[in-house]
Amino acid sequence: MVRTISTCQRTIPDAIMNIHEYQAKELFDRFQVPSPRGTVASTPEEAAEAARQFPGAKLVIKAQVHAGGRGKGHFTNGFKGGVHLIESPEQAAEFAGKMLNETLVTVQTGEAGKLVGKVMIAEAVDITHEYYLAILMDRATCRPVIVVSTEGGMSIEDVAHDTPEKIVRQFVHPLLGLQGYEIRKLTAALGLTGDIAKQFSKLLTNLYQLFISCDCSMLEINPLVTTPDGRVLALDAKFGFDDNALYRHPDIVAMRDKSEEDPREVAASEFELNYIGLDGNIACLVNGAGLAMATMDIIKHYGGDPANFLDVGGGASKEQVTAAFKIILGDPNVKGILINIFGGIMDCNIIAEGVIAAAKETGLPIPLVVRLEGNNVDMGKATLAASGLNIVNASDMADGAKKIVAAVA
Repeated sequence: MVRTISTCQRTIPDAIMNIHEYQAKELFDRFQVPSPRGTVASTPEEAAEAARQFPGAKLVIKAQVHAGGRGKGHFTNGFKGGVHLIESPEQAAEFAGKMLNETLVTVQTGEAGKLVGKVMIAEAVDITHEYYLAILMDRATCRPVIVVSTEGGMSIEDVAHDTPEKIVRQFVHPLLGLQGYEIRKLTAALGLTGDIAKQFSKLLTNLYQLFISCDCSMLEINPLVTTPDGRVLALDAKFGFDDNALYRHPDIVAMRDKSEEDPREVAASEFELNYIGLDGNIACLVNGAGLAMATMDIIKHYGGDPANFLDVGGGASKEQVTAAFKIILGDPNVKGILINIFGGIMDCNIIAEGVIAAAKETGLPIPLVVRLEGNNVDMGKATLAASGLNIVNASDMADGAKKIVAAVA
């Protein structure tokens, strides 16, 4: 489950940092959330050694990528599945050799897939029942919400579509925190009783503390399982952390794996730009998130497809604008650019200077439409006009959208 905002009949993910499953287990251990023991490996030899740490135990090997659907995925080398039961250290090494440094394609990665740099060797457990459990921030109420379902192991989107009555939500007051009666309600919704119910209550309490303490945006366990020997375990986990709070968690920042992220978004983050790549061909460079959303909407309204969400902020420097322009031009799908600036704090001339610097460096091989309004707009327009570059001026948002859509048609 990913928390999203909607625009142009599409979704844009919030800015969150993700971690691998083996890193999630480290957080589980810190907050006493029970899960199967596991060890990460980067080579076949390390995978074999990890398997030897669990003599006599049933084991599973899992490819570590930031994507779901690993078990049903396939590698571009022909190997099927990113999750396998293994019976020996030798088999751990064999399967690791087929996974490591290979590209895993799942329903969530798309055909491009994800390169596997690590695998996790973990205890495999017998399962009595699978449940779904997630905690996330609800945008509408600005409160944490706990979501549970008896239909674990499945896509929660499919459950919501086919059997929505099997999903139970419990909102939590941000000041009061998780209350006992709320835990009892969720426990009853899952049909848990006796010692299993007590274990779930403790697990949920610790999980909520983890969610709040680590400034999570999302914490999803799918599946949460009960076992024949009477245990409740978090079998698989996905985390998302609020980027705006990461300064408080250097230990979590150290878990970031940039190789799993869109390189354009990594580059943007280094210049403190808010960038999210989309699948269209008209790039946007805008100051302010609301204006960026409106710009994408109006491009869509006039028949175009936005290629990105890019907010340079209210007080971007010339260097940031130049970097933003280069990131846009680094996307091979981009066929045209619309710059839409309303200068309040932002000086329109700074935007103009940054655009000129980047355009001259890159040669500006595609159409560029610029709409400037507000602070120092006359100087900005004069700077663009004096540049000698092939820049189309727009009088307003609608005019800019129509011109760039026509230019890439």
